[in-house]
Amino acid sequence: MLDINERILDLVKVADIIFWPVAMDVKYIDVEDMEDGHIDVTFFNGSIRNSEQEHMAKLLRAKTKVLIAFGACACEGSVPGLANFSDAKSILEKVYLKNDQVSSDGGVIPKTESTVTEGTLRIPVFYDSVKTLGQTVDVDYYLPGCPPPVALINKALDAIIKNELPPKGSVLAPLPAVCDECPRKRENKKITGIRRIYDVTLDPERCLMEQGIICMGMATRSGCGAQCLKVDMPCTGCGGATPNQSDTGTGMITALASILDLGKGPGTYTDEEVSALISQIKDPAGIFYLFSLPSSILQRKVNKE
Repeated sequence: MLDINERILDLVKVADIIFWPVAMDVKYIDVEDMEDGHIDVTFFNGSIRNSEQEHMAKLLRAKTKVLIAFGACACEGSVPGLANFSDAKSILEKVYLKNDQVSSDGGVIPKTESTVTEGTLRIPVFYDSVKTLGQTVDVDYYLPGCPPPVALINKALDAIIKNELPPKGSVLAPLPAVCDECPRKRENKKITGIRRIYDVTLDPERCLMEQGIICMGMATRSGCGAQCLKVDMPCTGCGGATPNQSDTGTGMITALASILDLGKGPGTYTDEEVSALISQIKDPAGIFYLFSLPSSILQRKVNKE
């Protein structure tokens, strides 16, 4: 939020900031004591992984007239959501029992409730799945990005101050894909293979996808000004899926399939050739679902006992 720089001074002229944990000493109990609907607008940052976060999501939903999912974590689950390929038990065991830093006599998994001399200590329950804010409570608007671009924050603030917000459920970002903002030249060429950014010397003028670099810009909503692409880095999808597609990952896989070409006609690839192409995609989950696994059609890996 501080990326808006001196505009924060304009904001405090028209609004009282009453709960900002990273900047103000306000306690949860202060919010709990408020009447329902007391807060006009809440920008909620972060995904929901434990009971404390779920409590705050439900509490702020009750106390707020307009709840805005602020940033990729709240909107889609984001990078923490990649933990949905595991579960709480295996994650805790890995960190506290199987980590190289654990002492030789073994580790201890924290308990949600422990009795000590001073009384009872409680820590949040660590859930199996990371969820988005919208999977936890009713959300009014979504402001995507990691972090949300300053231009989008300012537009959202203007819409709130002027009482010109769009219909409930809207994403406060442009409809077109990042490609629409990208200055790189596209020649509608096919590619014969997939490479990683450090494997090649890039042409700074040409589309990264047409140089064999997976760029999520084709399937990602714009509003960022294609900042990553302007410094020779591919889009990673933090703006969320463009409209009319199920999720960013499937949209990107479809786009990638449409430009991969080994010079053979449709339906003529052997299983070996298909496998060879797929093997060039290193860490497909981390590429196609870096920001969106919890909100995607996959949501999580199903772990069987």
